[in-house]
Amino acid sequence: MTATPTTPPSVRAELFGPERRATTVGLVLLISLVAFEAMGVGTAMPALVADLGAVTLYSWPFVTFLAASVLATVLGGRWSDRSGPRAPILLGTLLFGVGLLVAGTATGMPQLLVGRVLQGLGAGSLAVATFVLIAAVYPERLRPPVFGLISSAWVLPSLLGPPVAGVVTEALSWHWVFLGLVPLVAVALALVAPAVRYLGPAAQRQAARRGTAPAAVGAAVGVAALSWAGQHPDAAGAVVAVVAVLVLAPSLRVLLPRGVFRAGRGIPTVVASRGLLAGTFFTVNAYLPLMLHDTHGWSLAAAGLPLVAGSLCWSAASWWQGRHPDLPRARLLRIGFVAVGIGAAGMLLVAPAWGVGWLAVPFWMVAGLGMGLGFSAVAYLVLAQSPAGTVGFNSAAAQMADQLSVATMVGAGGALLALLGAPAVALPVLIAAVVALAAYGVATAGRAA
Repeated sequence: MTATPTTPPSVRAELFGPERRATTVGLVLLISLVAFEAMGVGTAMPALVADLGAVTLYSWPFVTFLAASVLATVLGGRWSDRSGPRAPILLGTLLFGVGLLVAGTATGMPQLLVGRVLQGLGAGSLAVATFVLIAAVYPERLRPPVFGLISSAWVLPSLLGPPVAGVVTEALSWHWVFLGLVPLVAVALALVAPAVRYLGPAAQRQAARRGTAPAAVGAAVGVAALSWAGQHPDAAGAVVAVVAVLVLAPSLRVLLPRGVFRAGRGIPTVVASRGLLAGTFFTVNAYLPLMLHDTHGWSLAAAGLPLVAGSLCWSAASWWQGRHPDLPRARLLRIGFVAVGIGAAGMLLVAPAWGVGWLAVPFWMVAGLGMGLGFSAVAYLVLAQSPAGTVGFNSAAAQMADQLSVATMVGAGGALLALLGAPAVALPVLIAAVVALAAYGVATAGRAA
């Protein structure tokens, strides 16, 4: 009697079937909450600091969050490798929720900063522990669609986070930008907790790197200092930037895989690619509204349209790559770099005074498509290139490359604006630099395989 061949379950059935439904929904909800907080706080911050009477400390809620996030990313990655992702995910979710509560009930800047530190610790821990969870729970062929879902989880917050935060701040209070998310954090924790209950460390552990804890502190201080210096393009900012580099250099030798800065084959190139993609895309993304508003006279609402279009295309490309798990990820990474480079280079036709403003929309759509392919490819390759017991370390390194690259390039943009004055003069110089980053990524992407 001939056995009847069985049809393998669909990707959707495996992601949302009884075995993984709670984990998948919980992961997407957690990422969405972190994204909503990240997108909404910037909108509420002017009202927040005015209410607390701390306008001169405007940058500190961002800087403290970033420093805590970097610290938790490094230590959370090491903890996940040693003991599994269970504790970092549960503790990270709890810290994030408590941080929202503390910030949402703040009556002064000190309490707000404590809340932001707790949020940063939670977000950083979650950012790396979710990678370890995905490696443990989802087989290799399901990882592309999972990363597609995670990328999509940023789209709705990107579109709705700023306007919703603005409406909530005006209609109720900035406090509810934080407090409104607390019940959803509890729901996400209830969904994820059963899935991580029995997850332990990898069967094989790698030897611990010496000096991880002090290096993590140095990296947190250095990246935060670079971010602060970028917001203060003056003599004090220059001094802080120099000190930040001196602190970062020895820390990065401990926290990044050897060969990252020369794009060594395998995981060093994968980690470097995350930094190159982020440094290119998010730098232009940060200055694009300024470019359109100050140089071409667009309203602030209209100047945000290319960002919305880029986010939607990012989501679409992430979804598409998830439907094609058999495509070589190094090839998708190179295509992603090409698209991001084209999108960034197109801004050279927008940024000058003689530029054409509406070209920002189609070019940034191309860049969004590139990020949807490139970021998802990097996420997949981090897991594929990481031996057992190193997923946390390598995921933290990729996140570190992202944060360092963005802080450096956005800070460079601030310095150029201070030196050259008008955005129409300064931003083309910055764009040329980030296009060079993308070109280097195109040249080295093949080493990620």
